[in-house]
Amino acid sequence: YARLLGRPVFHVPTPAECGGVPDPYALLETVRRVRAEGGDPRLLVLSVADDPTATVAPPEVLHEAVEAAAAEGLHLISDETWRDTLHAPQDTVLVSPAEMLPDRVTVVSDLAGALLPSGWPAAVARLPDTATGDDLHARVLDVLTALDARVAAPVATAAAFALTEPEPVTARVESAVRLHARVAAAVHAAVVAVGGLALPPRAGRHVYADLGPLREPLAARGVGDAQDLEDLLTARLGMPAPGGHRFGDDLGALRVRLCTGPLLGGTDAQRTECLTSPSPLELPHVERALIHLRSVLDDLRDDAQRREPPR
Repeated sequence: YARLLGRPVFHVPTPAECGGVPDPYALLETVRRVRAEGGDPRLLVLSVADDPTATVAPPEVLHEAVEAAAAEGLHLISDETWRDTLHAPQDTVLVSPAEMLPDRVTVVSDLAGALLPSGWPAAVARLPDTATGDDLHARVLDVLTALDARVAAPVATAAAFALTEPEPVTARVESAVRLHARVAAAVHAAVVAVGGLALPPRAGRHVYADLGPLREPLAARGVGDAQDLEDLLTARLGMPAPGGHRFGDDLGALRVRLCTGPLLGGTDAQRTECLTSPSPLELPHVERALIHLRSVLDDLRDDAQRREPPR
């Protein structure tokens, strides 16, 4: 989006334990280097419950990143779309940057992440309660008005209702989180079983797989980068499998995001059945989808084993 507006974007590496939050030392180095070259970085975009990696930033890592950003005078944009989808809330501590630096953080959330159906576009932003926040609020409204960016009336009504967090909505969200957590764990296990790498999913509806260890057999299939990997797995799995280059990773890295949603069925009836079943992974259509996923991944591992020289 920034590039479409003609704004420069500077990527900063993330720490090993999570995505969505910059390594504080890399952030400081990047900001100072860019300024020394005549640039003017002013915003840091981060996500404590990250898409695509499905990780949650530990509070201490987030605190160091926020302190580094504050020291450099950056305004923070905190994408918290997936904060209400923690797989194990009792084991995972999620802290918002707005709790640490309320005067310099704007929180944004796509309500389709947890509260609304995916086809109902609506998002909200919470701006700082300061004079600067008031100015930013006015500028945002000017831009939205110029773009004629409106939320359709039925969607706006549903969004306003969902934001009050009534019991029917929260109950459905909790059921959906449990369901996607179980499916994500199965997908993660399938990736690891074939020698791929992936951080355990902690939130959201994705698993971010690094298939770099399978580079040799993938190369034999004509896969040399993330776009090739996306094309191969999308065709084989019969569902979107966007490559890591779409999320800022290097094109040469063999990373791909695997979503849990398509594994739950193609009809509303099937997805509803998943939400209400005590054993969703044992439902025939879900079981078939997971078997197919494992088969596609196993095929790569088996190919690698066939290529190993005899001992």
